[in-house]
Amino acid sequence: MEKIQKIHVDSKPKIGITHGDINGIGYEVIIKALRDHRVTENFTPVVYGHSKIASYHRKSIDAEDFNFQGTKNAESAIPRKPNLINCSDQNVKIELGKASPIAGEMALISLEKATGDLKKGVIDALVTAPINKENIQSEHFDFPGHTEYLAQKFGNTDYMMLMVSHGLRIGVATGHIPLSEVPGAINAELIMKKVRIMNRSLIRDFNIGKPKIAVLGLNPHSGERGLLGAEEEHVLTPAITALFEEGNFVYGPYPADGFFGTDTYTKFDGILAMYHDQGMIPFKTLAFRDGVNFTAGLPVVRTSPAHGTAYDLAGRNLADPEPMRSAIFTALDIIRNRREFDELSKNPLPVTTGEDDHANTSEKRNNNQ
Repeated sequence: MEKIQKIHVDSKPKIGITHGDINGIGYEVIIKALRDHRVTENFTPVVYGHSKIASYHRKSIDAEDFNFQGTKNAESAIPRKPNLINCSDQNVKIELGKASPIAGEMALISLEKATGDLKKGVIDALVTAPINKENIQSEHFDFPGHTEYLAQKFGNTDYMMLMVSHGLRIGVATGHIPLSEVPGAINAELIMKKVRIMNRSLIRDFNIGKPKIAVLGLNPHSGERGLLGAEEEHVLTPAITALFEEGNFVYGPYPADGFFGTDTYTKFDGILAMYHDQGMIPFKTLAFRDGVNFTAGLPVVRTSPAHGTAYDLAGRNLADPEPMRSAIFTALDIIRNRREFDELSKNPLPVTTGEDDHANTSEKRNNNQ
């Protein structure tokens, strides 16, 4: 895996953090992640929340030694301190562990304010605490989740949910749609678009010079040459061949069970699953504790812990802050990698290349599988 040559880009980013569903574990994992001063040494956190709700959660987990610095806006945030913008003065009833309309309303207010600042460029990245996808629905939020909301806000049609944990990166071709609609949504154009998004992101966001990408099959055993389904022969294989001939290192389609059952998944920089659970189940099995949800393809950086509201843990001081820390650190890494990549693009440095790996032959592609 070839690494892009690095340059030094020094800056202390501001990271916006939404508080998510106020009846879940959002505040708990935010407070626990920011409580460690070593976490905030290299950035300035700005939480978009509610001061009274934050105080309630701080007391519920006995974090009396922790305090947010109140700030009117992100521009005046105190460097390397946990800042909080009070997004609402509304009196709010907190019902830990329960889905409520007011919790959805508070989650949306936080998200809208943070997204506005992200668009203005006053924060460098956005980390979103988990929301309840049902109670946040309103005339202002008619989306399956954060990913689709942010894509619409930034006018993007070429985007994808990319789950990240160290060397494991799994994207999903069809995202948040019912399983019954997946086969009809799979076509060569979609697969080629998603692989290109992933390839660009692996290069610019993750500093991988020549990414290797695996495409999973849709059907059991990748269709068994048409016996168990025709999508592999008629859609996936032609798309993979065309992508390889463009110069992308893309291989497959692989049967998902054997791909993850062996160590095959460790040989790739990125993996494209066909539908949500095909990618999420192995990812959360392998990397639940430090998994991160990253929206690839956006002009801005957005990450989120790879877990939900965890109502069953709310208020019990049992939530693990590691996924939130990982989401913050991943955002910081991507900011740095993008700055380095963009700077190098303006002032390219000479690099040594080896033999041309992009031989346009199906024989070479098959031999690498």
